[in-house]
Amino acid sequence: MSYEPKSVAAAAALLREGKLCAFPTETVYGLGADATDADAVLSIYETKGRPRFNPLIIHCADLAMAETLAEFSPLARRVAALWPGSLTLVLPARPDNGLADVATAGLDTVAIRIPDHKLALELIAAVGHPLAAPSANPSGRLSPTTAEQVRRGFGGKVPVLDGGPCRAGVESMIIRVEGERLVQLRAGAVAREEIERKLGVVVAVAAKDAAVAAPGMLASHYAPNALMRLNAEPQAGEAFLAFGNAPEFAGPMRNLSAAGDLHEAARNLFSMLHELDAAGAEVIAVAPIPEAGLGEAINDRLVRAAAPRG
Repeated sequence: MSYEPKSVAAAAALLREGKLCAFPTETVYGLGADATDADAVLSIYETKGRPRFNPLIIHCADLAMAETLAEFSPLARRVAALWPGSLTLVLPARPDNGLADVATAGLDTVAIRIPDHKLALELIAAVGHPLAAPSANPSGRLSPTTAEQVRRGFGGKVPVLDGGPCRAGVESMIIRVEGERLVQLRAGAVAREEIERKLGVVVAVAAKDAAVAAPGMLASHYAPNALMRLNAEPQAGEAFLAFGNAPEFAGPMRNLSAAGDLHEAARNLFSMLHELDAAGAEVIAVAPIPEAGLGEAINDRLVRAAAPRG
């Protein structure tokens, strides 16, 4: 078992030394490293087994820190006014911004967000540098929403700053600013309709075969060990992830939200998949989930979890 930091100061000390430390955000736990330290960022890829072409989200303490990393157009500033929150912006990278090249996977853009979590913001400020932080799980596997899930995922080898369960439960929405246009690269913990309503701007959706320009765009991702069957009724020997008014079922079963609440379902998604995976069934059947609102993000994760695995 690795050393467990009991305070923000202890976790910040690890990160300043070039080590990794997982930490909580409002979405999922992140596997953090100093984004300006190339060796530290490389250890994220090595620890996760993450492809090097898959860029990382850079977490900032405030807008002033974010502005040192990327070019903000007037439209980007309007979107950034929604921070802190579960929203990542992909923007043109500033020359000589100090980030390790490997953090952006060699792209001329950078994915940035300011998390809406007190411990995360305190940690970034204490380190004094932005933190590269993908989800704190082996690459392609379920994202963790508790410190214990991080410990299990890495066999206790990664230090974790425990901040309790994450309240959103799925990763941030990712938007790229293209001139006067906003394009959603990944659905997330903020509904696309909510962004459109707040900004009065239509948010387009990237094509499914778009090149990887941000985290979470790989076809197979967020997967449990079990295979997945979507929009399905459970069969004998399977586990069942239900939603809303669920049928009787004798096998392992969890209900994302008996009340049909998509916010509750998003919050429970990864934790319940972790629990069903631990039950040992080879297949998890998943009930249909509405596409509206946060259902877009939930279905995005489920489709990627069920995709053929390389």
